[in-house]
Amino acid sequence: MLLLLLPLLLAAVLTRTQADPVPRATRLPVEAKDCHIAQFKSLSPKELQAFKKAKGAIEKRLLEKDMRCSSHLISRAWDLKQLQVQERPKALQAEVALTLKVWENINDSALTTILGQPLHTLSHIHSQLQTCTQLQATAEPKPPSRRLSRWLHRLQEAQSKETPGCLEDSVTSNLFQLLLRDLKCVASGDQCV
Repeated sequence: MLLLLLPLLLAAVLTRTQADPVPRATRLPVEAKDCHIAQFKSLSPKELQAFKKAKGAIEKRLLEKDMRCSSHLISRAWDLKQLQVQERPKALQAEVALTLKVWENINDSALTTILGQPLHTLSHIHSQLQTCTQLQATAEPKPPSRRLSRWLHRLQEAQSKETPGCLEDSVTSNLFQLLLRDLKCVASGDQCV
């Protein structure tokens, strides 16, 4: 009988002394390896030059059309740092999606070649943001804050209220804020304060 109790007692003692498992919330989801947004902390000089050239060509085209827009859809006062860290990718995804949509709808054969590389880069950024936001929504589903909801609603509403030319002007004017400030902030995660 004693020989039977000894292994049970030993097993109980060993079980009690094992470290508790790491709580699930502190582990990264397995799919997090698919989220590569950190690669966009800075774009290459070649990519930035392509965006500069595209922005200049679009602005010149808008000037030739004598485009008059009363307001800019994306306010310079808007700062992703005002959002919670986990909400920033969703806001940036909406900005990038709008920029892509507007630029892809530019019907000017003279701009096709100039917009090629920037559109490719924006598409890549957008796909990474989609992956990250989908993984985040799966890992920790939360309703968006009022601030994020208002921002997303404003972007959506502007697409139906603004003329195509004014949308083009707005996203083009916001381009380097999106690429150099907002994208870098999202790519830096909680280090962006």
